[in-house]
Order: sequence, then structure tokens, then C-alpha cells
Amino acid sequence: MAKMKSLLAFLMIFSIILISSCREQEPEPEEFEKGTNEYVNNWIYDNMNLYYYWNEDLPDKSINGASPEDFFYSLLSNQDRFSWIQPNFQELLNSLQGITLESGYEYILYNDPNNENGVIGQIAYVKNGSPAEQSGLKRGDLFTKINGGALTLDNYRDQLGNLSQNHTLTIERYDFENEEFLEIGDFELGAVQFAENPNHLDTVYTRNGKKIGYYVYNLFSVGIDTDSAKYAEEMDQIFEQFKSEGIDHLVLDLRYNGGGAERATINLASLIGSNISEQDIFVKRDYNEGLKQAFIDEYGEDFLNRKFVQKTQNIGSNLKSPQLTVLTSTRTASASELLINGLNPFMETFIIGDTTVGKNVGSTSFYEENNPDNTWGMQPIITKSFNSLNQSDYDLGFYPDIPLRDNSLVKLDLGDVNEKLLREALIYLAGSDEVSRQTKLQEISAKDLMGSMELKRRFGIYDIDLK
Repeated sequence: MAKMKSLLAFLMIFSIILISSCREQEPEPEEFEKGTNEYVNNWIYDNMNLYYYWNEDLPDKSINGASPEDFFYSLLSNQDRFSWIQPNFQELLNSLQGITLESGYEYILYNDPNNENGVIGQIAYVKNGSPAEQSGLKRGDLFTKINGGALTLDNYRDQLGNLSQNHTLTIERYDFENEEFLEIGDFELGAVQFAENPNHLDTVYTRNGKKIGYYVYNLFSVGIDTDSAKYAEEMDQIFEQFKSEGIDHLVLDLRYNGGGAERATINLASLIGSNISEQDIFVKRDYNEGLKQAFIDEYGEDFLNRKFVQKTQNIGSNLKSPQLTVLTSTRTASASELLINGLNPFMETFIIGDTTVGKNVGSTSFYEENNPDNTWGMQPIITKSFNSLNQSDYDLGFYPDIPLRDNSLVKLDLGDVNEKLLREALIYLAGSDEVSRQTKLQEISAKDLMGSMELKRRFGIYDIDLK
């Protein structure tokens, strides 16, 4: 019943849980034929019965030949908005590391304000080193056609399927001098298996005598794979630079960060947190009663806690109130929210943007690595998160201190001091700067339909290590 190597150590715990479970246990059925749906479904049920946060809501065990996908979703509690399963566990693991078949850009779709049935795509950001960056695609570019076909409310979902292969986008770019969008042609974009570096942008602004660090972080990932720490090491270097420059405030841009790994979240929190130590709790995990008690019996109460780590690059003690300003959107989720909640007891956080998703639960990946008879991977919710003050009341999201929707069709590059949300943060922290505000942006608001971020399996993930 392997899923991760670390779970093999819990075979003893499994037996404890099975014995102590309040569910009436049925006799073990005869072994299911390998490679059948029944075989996979039995694996699904056994793991869900042991780990699923709402395992008391599971139906009685009854293995049938339904597709594993249908069987899995039939088990979920009505409190569960986030668990999923997919046929290929390696694709699941890749998605959690930010590796997908794509051209290297994220987009948001809007209703065309000038065409009732029309749909407009807008580039939210372009990933560093991607085919999209090499082609010259820019944040704020609009696309009205994919492979020459116009986007409409009737066909856009089908059209989006073309974006995971080589494709063309018909691009319109805003002319700031004439204040209008101009079509600049078709961009040919190749699709590759691309690993996104989450450390998208970092810089320091000096305004009215204050130094303000700005960090755009788009995915909680420590490295390209589970054995790599490349991205975490880069993050440490970024904060070493912030520290050496003596920043007074930090603006953390999580608008496009839908979550990721707990390890990366703890690393970032440990770089930012004020007056923290390795003894301070960042997050408390709650599990189903059987699993929680088994962990306590085996390892003690402290096993349920995850603490900050010692980082020489920590800038928390150097920051002035408000120490952390977070830029958010309706796509800020899960591990991003975990970060805010975990830091709240230790420092003043200030949010500018839109209400976040509201995910205060976490999951982990279940798969059988070397079993050709079961290639499925599932990501069920197994824990609920609390901070050191036992707070977990963000299931409806974090509401911003300054509400500001980023839904204009006219957008500047991330990092531009006149970019809508960053400009608001800089004004709030250090007052206006007439030099930087000379660019007056035309607001062309549109109704947000959906974005590519929430279509990715990694969206809404708070992925934990059970060790």
C-alpha cells in the first residue's frame, strides 16, 4: 500500500488505526485480481480509511468495478472541495513541482465588454526562460484567437485544449501613447515540458527615504523534484540580498500563487518572521482521530506541530510596521494562505487585493511507485491547519485591508512602480512619488471568467510531508 517511501515507517501505525477505528470492520475480502478496477479501488479505500480527514464520513467498504475516478469521488465528504485523483501519478507529482506541458505563460479569460458572446484572454504573466518569453509575449497582452479561431462563450473551453500543444495566439498589445489596443500579429508558441521557477521577480525600491523589498513568488516549491532544493536556495539568496540592502518593508506578491509544498512555505515564513526561533510553532496539524492518536502514541504531541527553522537570512527583525504587505487575488490559495495565517501571531500583515480562496486543509500524494498494476495517484485531504494561536478561521478566505481588484484589461509589467497593486502598496508604505506616478493608466474593467492557474492540478495545494 505504498505511497511515499516515508510512509513505510508507519506500517505499525496502520495496524493501530485499523484496530482502534470506530467503523465496523468487514472481513478482509479475497485478493483482487491485479490490474483491475477492483484492485485499485481496494487500494483507494484502504488509504482513505486510514488517512482521509473526514474518514468518519466514508461509506462502508464495498469494492466494485467502477472506474477508480468515479469510485474515489463517491467516497468524498460533502465538506471536501479539494481532493482529487488522476490516472498517472507521475503527472500528479510533476504538477506539484510546477512541471507541465505548456508554453510558459498564465492567462485570465474575460467577457469581451464590446461583444456579448466574445471572450478575451489576457496574459497574466510570462514565465522566465520559457518559449513564451523567447517569443516576446508580455504581461497584459490580449489574445482573441487561438490557432486562428475566435474565442466565444460557446467554444472557449474547447479552444483551451489547444494550449498544451504547439499553437498560435493572435495578440493585441496596448499602445499607451494612443491609448488603444493594436493587433500585432500571430505568435507561434511551442509547448514543452516546462519547469517553472517560482522565484519570479525580486527588487528593492527607495521611496521617501524608505527601502521596500518586492518579491513575486508564484508557487511553493523547493526544487525541480522532491530531492532538489534549488528554488529554496535561490529564495535564501534573495532574502540575503534584501537583508544586505536593509529593507524597511516587504511586499510579497502572491496574486498568482495557488499553493504548493509545506516545506517551501516554512522556508519562506522562516525568512520573513519577526522574533521567531526554532522553538516557535508555524503550523499545528489536525488529523482524523485515529491517525492523530496513533501519531501521538508513537511520537508524542509535538509531532503534530511544524516549527520555524533557523535562517541567517531572516529579515523579520529589521522590518518596520507593517512588516509584511501581501498582494492577493481570488487565485491566492492554500499554502499562500497558510503562510499568512502562520505569520499572523508574530508580525503585522497587511493585505492589498482581493479575497483569497479559503483553503485551510492540506493533502499529500498517494501512489504505488513500482507497481505497474496501479498507476493512479490521489491527493486526498488529510489534515486541517492551525497557527500557534489555534486559529484556522480562513475557510472563507482572507479579506483584504485595501480591497483592489486587478481586473483591468490594461496592465503594466510586474515590478513597474505604476502597476496597479504594487503602486497601491508603495503609496501605502511610503507615500506618493510624483515621478513614478506620471503614467496615468486607463481602466478598462471586464468580467473575469476563469484563469489558467486554477486549471492546473497544483492549484489550491498545501502538500505536506508525513515525517
